[in-house]
Amino acid sequence: MRLPLKAVLFVVALQSPSAVHAQTPGVVPGVEVLLTDSIHLVRGKRVGLLTNHSGRDRKGTSTIDLLFKAPGVKLTALYAPEHGIRGAARAGEKIGSSIDSATGVKIYSLYGDTAAPKVEIFKDIDVLVYDIQDVGARVYTYEWTFANTANVVKKPIIVLDRPDPIRADKIEGNILDPRFKSLVGQFPVALRYGLTPGELLRFLVGQKLIDAEIHVVPMKNYRRSMWYDETKIPRVNPSPNLRTGDAEVLYPGTVFFEGTNATEGRGTDDPFTLIGAAYMTDNAAIASQLNAMKLPGVRFDTATRMIDSGYKFSQQRIPMIKIRVTDRNTVKPVEVGVRMLRAIYARHQKEFQWREKQIDRLAGTDKLRAAIEQNTVDALLKQWSADAAKFAAQVKPYLIYR
Repeated sequence: MRLPLKAVLFVVALQSPSAVHAQTPGVVPGVEVLLTDSIHLVRGKRVGLLTNHSGRDRKGTSTIDLLFKAPGVKLTALYAPEHGIRGAARAGEKIGSSIDSATGVKIYSLYGDTAAPKVEIFKDIDVLVYDIQDVGARVYTYEWTFANTANVVKKPIIVLDRPDPIRADKIEGNILDPRFKSLVGQFPVALRYGLTPGELLRFLVGQKLIDAEIHVVPMKNYRRSMWYDETKIPRVNPSPNLRTGDAEVLYPGTVFFEGTNATEGRGTDDPFTLIGAAYMTDNAAIASQLNAMKLPGVRFDTATRMIDSGYKFSQQRIPMIKIRVTDRNTVKPVEVGVRMLRAIYARHQKEFQWREKQIDRLAGTDKLRAAIEQNTVDALLKQWSADAAKFAAQVKPYLIYR
């Protein structure tokens, strides 16, 4: 396979996939591969690390501590995305720079007042290492914080690869229209993009969407068809409101409700599997209508929840629809989100409201709003399926795993 310009893949432990799997069941994340097989990439260098709480080995030791203690490695700077270096800040909360109490290393916030970091915060590093678990959805800030950083740093970048938790062989949804780019969608990528972090950055470099020198330290024993729990890497919530595998697989569709005056379930026990609003007193009828569509892999039930303070419908008990994943291999989360939007909008045109800028950024287009209002979602979903097929063809040269 010919590698794209400037993207270098370090391949380790070349064995047949079946032989490797038989010897060592479970996926070995990139950070462990780096420390056991590829430490030469960082030995003797001043290392900057872009990570958070999800960057850790299978024993639960953080990548921060692993690199800080690695012989011959000098960890000189830490860089934090949304939710902070420990992943505790709320969604959208601006975070400042600080010092890591465990290591004494300075932490620079990459989720503050500007989308692109200033080049001077990288002056004391020779190489930037990236180790964050994302969710395989375009509408997530981690990958775009990294992409924007990669475009600025102008030093070699090492991606410690991790799984796509909702399978890397599934691609769904539209390709982002650049007119709607933001930190929840920076480049023309499908909504459920079916790539690991390393593959995504290889694609962005290969397509000349960013200018960076990217080196990927791949996982061992990973297969594209794996769900996260099949990798046997212990689960860590990638962000505070994605707490289960079901929430992660539904997220590429239910996240649309962030761009409405209905709630996506924040402030409840199971965000992104619960959709509701005070005005949805007909939730049983909506659930029945959605079940009649026989959408693959899901069932819709009714629920009520008290919403925590600080969220939509704060401290109110409201009617909701609970989405239950019955077959995660067949569910199409993007279609689930679109169909739910239309069903709720059709019954509540007076009460339902868009947050226009937000929904268009999340959808990567203004065509979703139009399709919901004009009842043309069938045509929209057909076009989005064509987009997904187009994106699958575009990324094929940049794939690392079978």
